Amino acid sequence: MTISNFGYLSLLFGLISSFIVFFFSVLNIKKDLFNLEKKIYKFLTLQFFFVIISFFILLYSFLISDFSNETVYSNSHSTKPIFYKITGLWGNHEGSLLLWLLVLTSFILFFFFSSKNEPKNFRHYTVIFHQIIVIGFFIFVLKTSNPFDILFPIPSEGLGLNPILQDPALAIHPPILYVGYVGTSIIFASALAAMVTGYVNNLWAKNLKKWVLISWTFLTGGILLGSIWAYYELGWGGFWFWDPVENISLMPWLSLTALLHCISTLEKRDLLKNWSIILSIVTFMLSVTGTFLVRSGILNSVHTFANDPSRGIYILIFLFVIIFISLVIFFIFESKNIENKKEIFFLSKETSVLINNWFMIYFLSVVLIGTIYPIFLDVITSEKISVGPPFYNKLLIPFLVPFFLFMSVGPSMNWIKTNITYKRNYVFYFLFTTVATIITVYFLSQKDLLIIILIFSLVLLSIKTSANFLKKNTNHGQNLSHLGFAMLMLSILFNSVSSTEIIKNIKVGDSFISKNEKITFKKVKTEEKKNYSSVIGVFEIKNDNDRIIKLNPEIRIYNQPVIATSEAAIKTTLFKDRFMTINLIKDEQLFNVRYQNKPFMIWIWISTMIIIIGGTFAIFNKKKNFN
Repeated sequence: MTISNFGYLSLLFGLISSFIVFFFSVLNIKKDLFNLEKKIYKFLTLQFFFVIISFFILLYSFLISDFSNETVYSNSHSTKPIFYKITGLWGNHEGSLLLWLLVLTSFILFFFFSSKNEPKNFRHYTVIFHQIIVIGFFIFVLKTSNPFDILFPIPSEGLGLNPILQDPALAIHPPILYVGYVGTSIIFASALAAMVTGYVNNLWAKNLKKWVLISWTFLTGGILLGSIWAYYELGWGGFWFWDPVENISLMPWLSLTALLHCISTLEKRDLLKNWSIILSIVTFMLSVTGTFLVRSGILNSVHTFANDPSRGIYILIFLFVIIFISLVIFFIFESKNIENKKEIFFLSKETSVLINNWFMIYFLSVVLIGTIYPIFLDVITSEKISVGPPFYNKLLIPFLVPFFLFMSVGPSMNWIKTNITYKRNYVFYFLFTTVATIITVYFLSQKDLLIIILIFSLVLLSIKTSANFLKKNTNHGQNLSHLGFAMLMLSILFNSVSSTEIIKNIKVGDSFISKNEKITFKKVKTEEKKNYSSVIGVFEIKNDNDRIIKLNPEIRIYNQPVIATSEAAIKTTLFKDRFMTINLIKDEQLFNVRYQNKPFMIWIWISTMIIIIGGTFAIFNKKKNFN
């Protein structure tokens, strides 16, 4: 018996433990026995233990290059650096699903341990609904995606990992993203349990808010790392291209953001109960839908994991089952959670939350349509189309202005009712914003009215959010995230209106001009590394001040698998990135050069980090709740 057999057996025992947990949880709802409570905890621990044993067995197989394991053979190589041997574990379909299982089982164990003060029936129903998900993923892994399949005869060498995946940012991107995705399973199970037990109240919202914040923060971090990787590794020269798989991560983020604000309103005012439940369900559905699209082969993207219709069909069936269960529970138990009729004033924080939720759902709908429509069109008519930036820009940008304005006003309003005289405080902010906008537009040389209005609304949001830090009893986590978001949108806006690009076919010794810079192709050099060889272009950039900047873009040829990649050379400063890629056209003599000036790129990354810090701060916030 090989070590891979032990990994498979451990997963089988994990599945058995999952069924036992499910059975004991159902039994305990009827009998409420303390010894069953302890047994549930014991088997939840066993469930997690068996999964982590399988996980480390697979990890060990990667470390020792055990090519008798098909997953290792298909995704590793003896010459691969040890860091990428480790991260190669989740850089494939089978290993990534095992990581999903690990996060799923650890989260439900932590939930059961940390929710001792909550109603027993609610806890057990949460476990029941979550175990349905866990069991579904166990069967999925064992039936269609076994990471411990054995090869015989044993190959002497592996096929290697796709070189573009051999990157530090992308190596840690999946685990962080998965915590965000999988965290929505607890939110989903908790929402259904609260519906069944009639526990949809401000106490439930207070406890659930931590899970929403954890998922939202990790999902934001995962998207950030993926965006950074796409920027410098894929050679696109940008951070977001509305790639379908990018959209798949954005959709649950939008839904989580809307849910986070709804949960806060439910916590403070005992409002938006059903809306919070619906968003909790929708968020998890979007996560599972993303899993289906990425792993079914239905999408053509650099990000996709698998191309196996059988796996896609399984996930699709699983998704429909979950949707059916959710709808049945919602319509049966909705009467238990009838909204308390409370007066809502127009000038109040809850109204601003509701309005901004409408905007978030609209943005989500646009992204969903843009992602799904080409798939349906292909299925129905066999016509293949792609939906790119023009579609999203046309439908999203006009609605961003009122969204930003409400964002700037809402956090400063009071719960229940805001005094009408409070509006006078905004006169100063509007005047200050007007001056700042005029100065900004002048330096940008921008005449487009919509862009000017966007700048105004974002500057107002930045100024007003910054002012909120000076107030007593303010939510610093919220303020940080809002400020980071305002900075992010401003950075994206400045980047989009000020970026320049030039593409040339040149030889060594040639020069070309880009704005006030002269770019000279000085020479070509080659290097040999352990698992690839490089053709490196040496470029000198000289500006009007005679300052010389060197850029060395590469073409890498990997030995296993044999594939060529273009590695961008990036010179980052506080306000601008110089970005260059090269591609060989003919016999190391003629090269295609792509040179871009990308303003405010580093501020896109910094502002996103501020958003993440704000979310992290909010997770550990001990501020007393409003009653």
